[in-house]
Amino acid sequence: MPVAPPAFPFLADHALRPAAELAEARLNQGPIRIQPRYGAPCWLVTRYEDARFVMSSPAFSRDRERVGISPEDVARVTPMEVTSGTFAAQDPPDHTRLRRFIYRTFTPNRVEALRPGTQEIADRLVGEMAEKGPPLDLYKRFGLILPVEVICNLLGVPSSDRERFTHWTEGVLLSEGTPERAAESVEQMNAYLAGQAALRRRQPTDDLIGALVRARVEGDRLSDDEITNLLRILLGAGHETTASQIPNFVYLLLTGEGYTALVDRPELVRTAVDELLRFTPLLTQGSLARFVLTDVEVGGTVLRAGDQVLIELAAANRDPDAFADPETLDLGRRDNPHIAFGHGLHRCVGASLARMELQVALATLTRRLPDLRLARPAGEVDWLVERFVRRPKELEVTW
Repeated sequence: MPVAPPAFPFLADHALRPAAELAEARLNQGPIRIQPRYGAPCWLVTRYEDARFVMSSPAFSRDRERVGISPEDVARVTPMEVTSGTFAAQDPPDHTRLRRFIYRTFTPNRVEALRPGTQEIADRLVGEMAEKGPPLDLYKRFGLILPVEVICNLLGVPSSDRERFTHWTEGVLLSEGTPERAAESVEQMNAYLAGQAALRRRQPTDDLIGALVRARVEGDRLSDDEITNLLRILLGAGHETTASQIPNFVYLLLTGEGYTALVDRPELVRTAVDELLRFTPLLTQGSLARFVLTDVEVGGTVLRAGDQVLIELAAANRDPDAFADPETLDLGRRDNPHIAFGHGLHRCVGASLARMELQVALATLTRRLPDLRLARPAGEVDWLVERFVRRPKELEVTW
């Protein structure tokens, strides 16, 4: 009698430590079979080279309709597909076309131009923290507000709407939420963003929404639905992930010698951010499903057309075949080809923005609050485990 695949996600004994089953799975030559919380059984990829191959090979698709998979059968850990209806769930040529618009409007120069404003926000938030005095929750007072204000400034929407953005994003990303709440959150977010785009058509602006409304690439323009879906991806990814990584990073630094190292050597901040991205598992369970278009071999295992694949980035980023001493947090690591932002066609379009925000956040905290420390023992920190991304429920700090 066939053995049932193990239930996924695996449970770690600590929120920021990958589950032991992932290291065991990485010892296999290829992917392993799992049963995710929602959808059909699928393959789980844990090795670095296999992950890069799956994310870059044309044998894999992000469009479930190409292999005839229903929404209910998509392998996932949230009640609905996180990227359903967006360009992140498309393949070329549609995906390529929309990504050109993003690159044209969401340029490295535009992101770098946000650095001084991001620094002003970070300095203001730390000043408010100092005025209130410890102890306080670093997530609510700093980690959440910084990326929300940055993405609001970029898009050109009021930062006063940040609670609405958080509510909508939680509705989609809660892994133990309901399909009804997820669908309602998407509908409300789309309506809000469509309204913002319509306003820009009547009253042009220089913000990112205005740029997308005006953008032409080779004579082509975006439809209203395409603009809305692009903005939904940017809004959700532009604040939830970075807001979670700031307290995650600070927790790891404060529970080791890393925070003091950055206080003493601020020039390490840039390499430290990439090392923390490699070392810190952001997603609680796997990545977004890929669908096998044609029989293909991955790590010696043949995957059949119609199969589904999840990629465990946390395991791949600690693969000893790709990284020297991978279980050590080395803030000065130079050779660091991590795939925390993905790889290939669907690499995160907001990677440069997230990296800049995290650099500003760590540099500001270590410069302004050199004596920062946890306000209670590390073992007493409670972690959110029912979300697509992981973070502490709150991170009380003092100085």
